[in-house]
Amino acid sequence: MNRMNRMKMKLEKVIKPLVVLLVAVVLQSCFFSKSGFSENSNWVGTWSTAPQLVEPHNMPPQPGLSDNTIRQIVQVSIGGEILRFKFSNAFSNSPVEIKSVAIAESTENSSINILTQEILKFNNNQNATINPGEELFSDPVKFKLKPGSKLAITIYFGKTAPDVTGHPGSRTTSYILAGNNIESADFSDAIKTDHWYSISGIDVLTRKDSKAIAVLGNSITDGRGSGTNMQNRWPDILAGRLLKNEKTSNIGVLNLGIGGNCVLRGGLGPTALERFDRDILSQSSVQWLIILEGINDIGTINSENEAESIAKELISAYDEMIKKAHEKNILVYGATILPFAKSFYDTPHRQKSRDIVNEWIRNSGRFDAVIDFDEIMRNPNDEKTILPDMHDGDFLHPNEAGYRRMGEGVELKLFEAPNL
Repeated sequence: MNRMNRMKMKLEKVIKPLVVLLVAVVLQSCFFSKSGFSENSNWVGTWSTAPQLVEPHNMPPQPGLSDNTIRQIVQVSIGGEILRFKFSNAFSNSPVEIKSVAIAESTENSSINILTQEILKFNNNQNATINPGEELFSDPVKFKLKPGSKLAITIYFGKTAPDVTGHPGSRTTSYILAGNNIESADFSDAIKTDHWYSISGIDVLTRKDSKAIAVLGNSITDGRGSGTNMQNRWPDILAGRLLKNEKTSNIGVLNLGIGGNCVLRGGLGPTALERFDRDILSQSSVQWLIILEGINDIGTINSENEAESIAKELISAYDEMIKKAHEKNILVYGATILPFAKSFYDTPHRQKSRDIVNEWIRNSGRFDAVIDFDEIMRNPNDEKTILPDMHDGDFLHPNEAGYRRMGEGVELKLFEAPNL
């Protein structure tokens, strides 16, 4: 074999793999372009709520969910053009049958823009079954979701579980019609209920540098005292501000508050420790976690002897959650517990416990940053008491003005790129 032939063979060995690689890259690029997927994009949460077992007094009103249609309204944070939806049956002991789900732009009350309606698929089928204790993602769907917009999710159910998974503290009206009304724009005759059922999350496929903030909390994060259908909880106010700020307009906000929730034991829903992996760590592309929880644990303290021990348990729980989040490269921001003097929780030993916890949040150095809601919301003339015009009449829960003050009091710089 002469020298020229040997050189030709060597070149072929080098060139052929390069040609194959180039063809693969081109084909992959074409596929990603058509489907919307790209190596420079990722799933990011734009809306979420924490599922729990629905209490008897918050169950769906007649005609119920089985073989009927419910339209539920949510307000998202960031937008996108490819979405996926998460449905939960985490706390039910029976399967839930979904016959069809439609999404559409929400216009007013129960009304939708029917021209925007899209039918979701599950493994390329319209129907799906969610087994007991499980959650289910839809297939990706193309839909032009505007940032900060309201979206209607309409579900036609088959057989549903008698023990329902949902989120009672929606502060948002849902609409139930008997039978199959999946394609109906008119829900004006529907039965109304201010609860969410089965829905638990929405992700958008968006640019790689988009991330989400998860907020872990109780009723003060869930929005008790905010306006029904007003979407003015403090995380909503924060989400709106982030969208308007160029450096943070690609950040989603996920509200994982549960009214009556505790960190350690008791309360409504699974405790913060029990639900942490599902409600926080399983969310898509979470970069930041805000923890504002502990007042309901403090509210259970019955004696001076318990004040310090409960405070230490809360601190240990925060520390455990910080460690787990840091293992996922999530920055954790500690929020101080709001003043509660003159409320139904007010006793000297409970005040002592809050002081211990807030001192640790501020000065331990364990959090990546501190959001001092105590300082933002306290009365300067009586620092154990919430501002007189910022609570809902119980000296514990903020009112609409209070939630605006909280949402506007969070520094946006905490979520800008240098913190990543």
